[in-house]
Amino acid sequence: MTELRTVLRAATSRLSEAGIETPRVDAELLAAHALGVRRGRLPLIDTVTDEAATVLDGLVDRRAAREPLQHIVGEAPFLDRLLSVGPGVFVPRPETELLAAWGIEMIGLLARPVAVDLCSGSGALAVAIADAKADAHVYAVERSRAALPWLRRNTEGTSVHVVEGDVTDPAVLHQLDGSVDLVVCNPPYVPAAVGVPTEVSHDPAEAVFAGPDGLDVIPAIISRAASLCRDGGHLGLEHDESQAKVVAELLRVDGRYAEIAGMSDLTGRPRFTIARRIGWRESLPTRGMAG
Repeated sequence: MTELRTVLRAATSRLSEAGIETPRVDAELLAAHALGVRRGRLPLIDTVTDEAATVLDGLVDRRAAREPLQHIVGEAPFLDRLLSVGPGVFVPRPETELLAAWGIEMIGLLARPVAVDLCSGSGALAVAIADAKADAHVYAVERSRAALPWLRRNTEGTSVHVVEGDVTDPAVLHQLDGSVDLVVCNPPYVPAAVGVPTEVSHDPAEAVFAGPDGLDVIPAIISRAASLCRDGGHLGLEHDESQAKVVAELLRVDGRYAEIAGMSDLTGRPRFTIARRIGWRESLPTRGMAG
């Protein structure tokens, strides 16, 4: 038997030497996983068996090699949920919680709203909306055969409808055209030549990269969302901070959006763009008065 605090101290030191940004937090989460308990129960544990210490050593080795913590423990927190994740699905990031919170606010006062999560991946946005709005009809669209099992696992027991399809296909959810209250999307948006941290390289490339400028998918999403949304419906889109002006211009040029605005993440970076679908009356050209 070994004291847990000694094991945690050693694990924290190893992770710190490997350059992990949050070595103590990661060490505690790995220890909790090895012991089969939640992190909050660690203060109640004084000693661990040699077998458990060996298991933890193996987990620390994997994390020190920059394997994502979420892959090692098999789950990622997102708002009030722990989502199942692993190879083949994009791991949801904390900043995307801001997009979820905005979307929930947009439909908060609506009765039986319809919401669509495009490029759903793990289902983080779709599940968050369904959890917060019990009467909502939520659809999660994903094309990746590797990600779909994770999406179905995370949406099991919820009201989310999983749709296998490509968000660039105009036929996807065509039956909902003109009736959707909210579209949210965290698409691939990293330019192909940009280097990413080792942890990000474990995410599926198709969920991260999107052509030379990172914009291969976003124009199609803007167009598809405009068709899906009812008059007055809303679109919320995550993107790279360098793309904020370009995304706003793409929305403006589309001609079917108004109230186009940027949203920042918790560090102040422009990471989201939101817009309202205008009605046909708003889109009518203005005619001059006859003299």
